[in-house]
Amino acid sequence: MRTRRRGLRGRGLAALWLGLLLGLVVLAWASLFVGAREMAPGVVWDALVGGGSGFDALAVTDSTDGRAPRAVLAILVGAALGVSGLLIQRLMNNPLGDPQIIGVNAGAALAITVAIGLGGLTQIWAYVWFAFAGGAVAMVIVYALGTAGRGPLTPLRVTMAGIAVTAVLTGAVRGITLLWPHAFEQLRIWEVGSVTGRGLTVAGWVAPFIVLGIAVAFAVAHAVDLIGMGDEMATALGVRVVRIRLAALIAATVLAGAATAAAGPVGFVGLMVPHAIRLALGVTGRWAVAFAALVGALVVLGADIIARLFGQDTMPVGIVTAFLGAPVLILLVRNSARTTR
Repeated sequence: MRTRRRGLRGRGLAALWLGLLLGLVVLAWASLFVGAREMAPGVVWDALVGGGSGFDALAVTDSTDGRAPRAVLAILVGAALGVSGLLIQRLMNNPLGDPQIIGVNAGAALAITVAIGLGGLTQIWAYVWFAFAGGAVAMVIVYALGTAGRGPLTPLRVTMAGIAVTAVLTGAVRGITLLWPHAFEQLRIWEVGSVTGRGLTVAGWVAPFIVLGIAVAFAVAHAVDLIGMGDEMATALGVRVVRIRLAALIAATVLAGAATAAAGPVGFVGLMVPHAIRLALGVTGRWAVAFAALVGALVVLGADIIARLFGQDTMPVGIVTAFLGAPVLILLVRNSARTTR
C-alpha cells in the first residue's frame, strides 16, 4: 500500500511538472506579443518560421533585441537562480539564503565590472569566467565571516555577513562605473538586472554552464537534503559531506555566476522560488530541483512580461523581481524573529 501511494505521488508530481512546463511554453509564446509595439499572431508566426520581414520580424527574432531571444534568456536565468537559491538554502539551512542576499551575485557583478572597466573585456565569453571567480570569492568571504569568532554557523550570521559583503561589493561596482563611464555605456541597464539587448549569443554562452549546474544539483540533491539535517547525521547515513558540499557550492556558484553574467544581478528569485515550492508541494531531493528550475523560469519570464506591460521594452526585469521579492523577504524575517523568541 505504501509503495502504491508513493507511485501515485510520483505520477502526480510528474503530471504537475509537465503542466507547469506547458504553462511555461504558453507564457513564452505570449511574451512574443507583449511590448511597446503590439503584434498580431500571424505576424509573429511568420517571423518565427522565416516568412516575415521588416521591423515586426526583427522585433520578434532579432538575435540581439528580439523578443524570442529575450524569452529564452529569461528562462535560462530564472532556472539558474531558482536552483542556486535552493542549493544555498538547503546547504546552509538558511531560509533567507539567496544568491543576491549572501553576496554571490554582487561578487560576480564586481568581477565582471573589473573585467570590463580595467581589462576592456566586453564579450561574455571573456568575462563569464570572472563571474564564476567573483561569485566563489564572495561566497568564501561570507562563509568565513559567518564562522568567525565564537558560536556556530547560523542562518542569521550568514545573512548578516552576506548583507554586509553585498553592500561593500555593490559600492565598489558603483565606484568603478563612475570612474570609467564610457566602458559601461551599453551595460547600464545590466547593472540593475535585465534580459534586454542580450540576445542569443549571450544565451548560447551561458546555457552549457546552467545545464551543467542543474545536472550537478540533480546528482547531489538527496545528499544535500541529508546534510541539511546535520553533518553528523549525514555522515552516519553514508554521505561524503565535504565532497557533496563542495560540489553543491560549486554548482550554486556557477549557476548564480552564469545568470549574473547574462542578465546582471537579478535579485530575490532564488529566495522566493524554494519557499514557494516548499509551501505548495513540500517536495525534496530531485523533485525540488526540477520544480525550482521550472518555477524560477516562470518567475523571471513572468516578471519580464510585467515589465513590458508598462510599454517599455527596456525596463529591467530586476526592478520587477525586487518589487515581488521584497515583501517575501520582510515576511520571512518577521517569521524568523517570531520563531527565535
